[in-house]
Amino acid sequence: QLQASGGGLVQAGDSLRLSCAASGRTFSSWTMGWFRQAPGKEREFVAGINWNRSIITYADSVKGRFTISRDNAKNTVALQMNSLKPEDTANYYCATSPRTVRVPRRGGDYSYWGQGTQVTVSS
Repeated sequence: QLQASGGGLVQAGDSLRLSCAASGRTFSSWTMGWFRQAPGKEREFVAGINWNRSIITYADSVKGRFTISRDNAKNTVALQMNSLKPEDTANYYCATSPRTVRVPRRGGDYSYWGQGTQVTVSS
């Protein structure tokens, strides 16, 4: 129900834009988030946005470089990644959570997950 795309191989300092499209149902009232997992590391929260964009949260490691956005009419969420660093290399996943009071950072609070898109940043 969630399809992530936009990953690729880039050099440090470059930009990428990830997209996540939902199908089968609308998630316009749900919180949307991006997570990432690098080889040998635990999955970590990257960014999240609530249904009306009034709450947007970023991991400290990406704050100021990444921007999350959503288009409820198109049932999509995007992650604009600028000034990429080698440590941003990971498989990126979009996910959606029914929690609306806040943007959860814990993966267990998210109900549906995309398949992941690989981002590789070379130095």
